[in-house]
Amino acid sequence: MSVQLNAYLNFDTTTREAMEFYRSVLGGTLEVMTFGDYGAEGEAATLVMHAQLRTDDGFVLMASDRTPEMGAVVPGEQTLLCLNGDDVDRLHRWWEGLGEGGQVHMALEKQMWGDEYGDLTDRFGQRWMFNIDLSGRA
Repeated sequence: MSVQLNAYLNFDTTTREAMEFYRSVLGGTLEVMTFGDYGAEGEAATLVMHAQLRTDDGFVLMASDRTPEMGAVVPGEQTLLCLNGDDVDRLHRWWEGLGEGGQVHMALEKQMWGDEYGDLTDRFGQRWMFNIDLSGRA
């Protein structure tokens, strides 16, 4: 079982351009999934739901666009911390601990891509995202 901590960047509509730029500078492999890949239509379909850059040096940088329904990027929340992995029990404990005295924005629950996902702001104002890989669980 493992857990990783990654920076997660939010952009209003320029994720693809930004991540291609970071790849051109840092190298590595870039994967991009759009909201349309998961069934969204209209304006949101071409926006990036999730991009991930894995560099040859071992860096993993993630990012996404915000759809019009999500509203614009809030100052101070362009960079979030993302805890992800398959150590379900440890990540659930961390979710509870970091959420104590904070604010849950999206409850930690199973999502359309098969993982558990949620996000919260801790009592010090830092925004955290959790993505728990459930592929090893029945």
